[in-house]
This record gives sequence, C-alpha cells and structure tokens, in this order.
Amino acid sequence: MKVYNTMTRVKEEFTPLVAGQVSMYVCGVTPYDYSHIGHARSAIVFDVIRRYLTSRGFRVR
Repeated sequence: MKVYNTMTRVKEEFTPLVAGQVSMYVCGVTPYDYSHIGHARSAIVFDVIRRYLTSRGFRVR
C-alpha cells in the first residue's frame, strides 16, 4: 500500500514501525453547532482504513 507523505510530497510504500502492527490515533468530532454528515466523514474514512489494514493481516490498535 502506498501513502502520500506530505513532508516529501511523494507516495511511499507503507511500512509499519513494528512489523505486523499498526497504531492509529484519530481525533473525534469537536461539536460547536448542529451535527451534519461531514462530522461522520473522518470516522468512516478511518474505519475503512482500519478494516483494510486488518484484512491485510495487520494488528491495528
């Protein structure tokens, strides 16, 4: 899997720091007004990424 490195501006092959294990930290919604579909976007995107990594055999924490 390739990911875009915003520092180098290049797509690079994903290599976890610990073989077979990936750690993720995702900030939650900061509510300041009415809820809308955009609030769900980050939760859905990172859930899909987690599911993909799990399906590829990584232990995701």
